[in-house]
Amino acid sequence: MTAAKSSRPPARAALVKTVAAALDDMKAVNVKVLDVRPVTDVSDCMVLASGNSDRHVRSIADRVVERAKAAGFRPIGVEGERDGEWVLVDLNDVIVHVMLPRVREFYALENLWELTPAKAARARIKSKAAAKKPAARTAGRAAKGKSSRSSARGKAPARRKSSKPKPGPRTGR
Repeated sequence: MTAAKSSRPPARAALVKTVAAALDDMKAVNVKVLDVRPVTDVSDCMVLASGNSDRHVRSIADRVVERAKAAGFRPIGVEGERDGEWVLVDLNDVIVHVMLPRVREFYALENLWELTPAKAARARIKSKAAAKKPAARTAGRAAKGKSSRSSARGKAPARRKSSKPKPGPRTGR
């Protein structure tokens, strides 16, 4: 398992260089490379770039796919080519987002995926709390003698019968 881990970074670095060269070749604007390994397991790296028009965005994405294939990296998928406002190229360890500037500003992916020290501290606190919660719930149920199955269904409290008779149909008399 450790051999696979150690072989990934050089391949990822080569892929990022290939993507950066394709973006530079097509004159992509405001290129940003984000290392998202501490934030998510979906991908190791995200590359964000902008194009000047929908045709330019599509052309940039096409060049990224073309260069990645030429370098021996097979794209998993390409989404959004038809509209051209936001094209996503999934290269497994590297995900490339090519967007129009207004779309990029609206979604602000940099703010979402960029890891600042404050976000890193909050993520560590949340992951520690989440790791402790399920164990505490299970221990609490076991101590009370309740099974997780009955408490998950949640029985409704018993209704009391009213002493008043139910009204019948109204008649005009």
